[in-house]
Amino acid sequence: MESGPAIFAGAAFTLFGGALLLWTTVRTLHGEPVAHGVAPRAAVALTSVFGAAFLVLGVWCFGRL
Repeated sequence: MESGPAIFAGAAFTLFGGALLLWTTVRTLHGEPVAHGVAPRAAVALTSVFGAAFLVLGVWCFGRL
């Protein structure tokens, strides 16, 4: 019974983390700002950390199956 929510949460976290990392990479490679009003290095660092954290959380959820 608990596998359904774990699969959903794992998929949501993994997709969001991967999309955030992909978006950050594309914006950085094109020289566009990642977040308006924030220093470029800080924005790239924070979004990368949170994207990786969401990916790890999603993998952890899948590991709990």
